Amino acid sequence: MKDVRPVGTRIPRFGPGEPRVPTHAEGISATTSHDVIRQWAQKRGAAPATMPGSEYNGRLEMLRFDFPGYGGAGLRRVGWDEWFATFDAHQLRFLYQEDRADGRPSNFNRLEPVRMEQD
Repeated sequence: MKDVRPVGTRIPRFGPGEPRVPTHAEGISATTSHDVIRQWAQKRGAAPATMPGSEYNGRLEMLRFDFPGYGGAGLRRVGWDEWFATFDAHQLRFLYQEDRADGRPSNFNRLEPVRMEQD
């Protein structure tokens, strides 16, 4: 199935012809703050969501955001408390971009494990 969403709103993938992932030089920030994540999502009209069928033992496993107008029909919306409980249980951090290079708001985001700093 072809992804028909605009390039700046697709899930980033690696490889030829796919949207490239912005770099830190392009304004990528990282946080574990629930308030920052919630404000970023709400500013874009995005709701916390998961992939149906990805639950394990009654707990969420795959966290997503349902952005308005971008094919969220395959997602199941969940509450912020449940979304953040999974975020914390998996010890994730949220990578995000506020604005694209052209000044428009960016929907770029990624969840990844918190990396322990080496001394």
